[in-house]
Amino acid sequence: MCTSNALRIATLACLVVLAACRDRPSDAAAASSSAGAPRAATEIELLNVSYDPTRELYAEINQAFAKAWKAKTGQLVKIKQSHGGSSKQARAVIDGLEADVVTLGLAYDIDSIADRAKLLPVEWQNRLPNRSTPYTSTIAFLVRKGNPKGIKDWGDLVKPNVKVITANPKTSGSARWNYLGAWGYALKRELGDLKKVHDPASAKEVDVALRKAREFITALYKNVPVLDSGARGATTTFTSRGIGDVLINWENEILLGAKETGSDLYEIVTPTASILAEPSVSLIDKNVDKHHTRAVAEAYLDFLYSDEGQEIGLRHFYRPESSAVRARHPGSFPNTELFTLDEIAGDWRTTQKTHFADGGIFDQIYQPK
Repeated sequence: MCTSNALRIATLACLVVLAACRDRPSDAAAASSSAGAPRAATEIELLNVSYDPTRELYAEINQAFAKAWKAKTGQLVKIKQSHGGSSKQARAVIDGLEADVVTLGLAYDIDSIADRAKLLPVEWQNRLPNRSTPYTSTIAFLVRKGNPKGIKDWGDLVKPNVKVITANPKTSGSARWNYLGAWGYALKRELGDLKKVHDPASAKEVDVALRKAREFITALYKNVPVLDSGARGATTTFTSRGIGDVLINWENEILLGAKETGSDLYEIVTPTASILAEPSVSLIDKNVDKHHTRAVAEAYLDFLYSDEGQEIGLRHFYRPESSAVRARHPGSFPNTELFTLDEIAGDWRTTQKTHFADGGIFDQIYQPK
């Protein structure tokens, strides 16, 4: 009898445990239901693979989005970050880093994930406003206090006594924008009107301008003593290691660096003309479907375009996509003439092949020291 009662008690205990296990959300349910719709799970996790200078931006974005998502769904979302040179980050995703979203320095790096790893559709750029660019930036210079080398524009970077700090265009998105800013400046200086670049009637004039641009880029990179792998590393080389006379970098990185270090050490120089830099964002479709995180990942990227997300971007010196937010903050950014990638080089696939692929113009003109 004792044995029988003991057996019944043990059996009842097992049933209670099994029932509790059945009612507890599984790991998959804790992420979401099929197609990414969240269930009543209490927590979900995203991985945002981003480029170098966005650490501070996404620290604030993540906190604000998690608060908004919790208020809307009751679910806690934890967003993990990975940072590095934009192209290195793209390769990491291609090689298996399971990003739910990528927020990279240039569209080509996301194109490469689509082309090489087939993790998202090739038309990914059409899924969000402004061709999946929630914020823009440009390229500016940081010089030491008093501007001892008298640097005022791109043309001053090729003077023989100027040491230029920039990242490596083979690994860094910002460095490609830096290079293209210099390239566009040289073309504009020669042509006057960049519309001539794609005008067949101006072909001979453009050929001369392209040769001049190549000479200018060659001279500029002769003045580069070291190439860091990413934008933040280049900033560290200039500010912490004290190397170089001028730093070329994202405008937002330079404005942030000047704010944090104070105006007693550095000065910002805005060139007369520079490139409109367009960092891009996207879901990584195969990963969000594998992780059952599509709904929250889509909401996360949508949040970047919200008024709150745009205001956060502006606080971190990114130029917001929203005209309404820009209108509320007149004078937030220095005035400079901005030209586009299409105007000076074509689309990113063409630009990559011509300038940055193995054997391209950069490889031809740059000799490591």
